[in-house]
Amino acid sequence: MFDYSVSHWMTFFTAAILLNLAPGPDMAFILGQTARRGVPSGFIAMFGIWTGAFVHVISAALGLSAILATSAVAFTAVKWLGAVYLIWLGIQVLCSKGATAPVKEQPTPQSFKKIFQQGVLVAILNPKVAIFFLAFLPQFVEAGVGPASAQLFLHGSLIIVVAAFVEPPLIIIGSKLTGYLNNNARVSRWMDRGLGALFVWLGIKLATSDRI
Repeated sequence: MFDYSVSHWMTFFTAAILLNLAPGPDMAFILGQTARRGVPSGFIAMFGIWTGAFVHVISAALGLSAILATSAVAFTAVKWLGAVYLIWLGIQVLCSKGATAPVKEQPTPQSFKKIFQQGVLVAILNPKVAIFFLAFLPQFVEAGVGPASAQLFLHGSLIIVVAAFVEPPLIIIGSKLTGYLNNNARVSRWMDRGLGALFVWLGIKLATSDRI
């Protein structure tokens, strides 16, 4: 069971690495939390994104993502929920008035919980991710290797495993690049404005997107 060729794994892991490096709402949220609140918050955001992504993996394995791919109503409903949520996050950051300045308060379990929940929602409320998994994962399903659902679950889970090697270094690098910038209040305000505008733009982009 799950006896794949070397070329199969090389193709899959190359695609998985590129997927995790691709910019989007997930990466923007993780790096945004790192820039605004530090490395611990970046990791919490990352875990939230992974949890939301895992929901998409399970949905793809069970065939639930097909609903989004075939139902215009379902896709539109989730799309608008995700778009409104991203825009709301962006407006919050835009109104923070330089909240990227050095954080003197010790992060609390409540703040971590909020960041985690936001990360889960950012990932779940992106129907493009669900449809991508539905279109991407079946390409690696091979006859005679095992049940299709098990193969989908395996490859979907491995995408998150690859993220565990790609995203933590990006969080650490991001914190190094923004650490010294945060000491400048003016730069801090512009960082917030840029990040907020990015979330609003991603929300608008999602709202105007069509099904794959």
